[in-house]
Amino acid sequence: MDSDRRTHLSRARGLGSAKEGVHHFWAQRVTAVALIPLVVWFAVSLIMMSGADYGVVRAWIGSPVVMVLLVLTIVIGLHHGQLGMQVVVEDYVHNEGMKLALIVLMRFIAVFFGLAAIVAILRIGFGG
Repeated sequence: MDSDRRTHLSRARGLGSAKEGVHHFWAQRVTAVALIPLVVWFAVSLIMMSGADYGVVRAWIGSPVVMVLLVLTIVIGLHHGQLGMQVVVEDYVHNEGMKLALIVLMRFIAVFFGLAAIVAILRIGFGG
């Protein structure tokens, strides 16, 4: 005999936190909106720089505003991509251990490539 006399809704409460999903949802939307002007700026900049020699491009990257915008584009883009891939893994990978391993791996990859890109931008920008 089932001694639990709670309703189905009260039994379901506490089985997971809706806060994480809401945060993930909003983080993905905010990063997507932030990427719109950044990607447009980056694309227009690449078009304007086409045909420029290395010295001109290096001087452009050396501008503080450009360095900040490049770093923002990289960081926000990688974070947005990692959030999207996490949703795919959570939806389609059913083995919990594999799911966790893939999510952790994706985060490490995003951090690694983000740091590598930031170091490259700073080295070029500061003439290293």
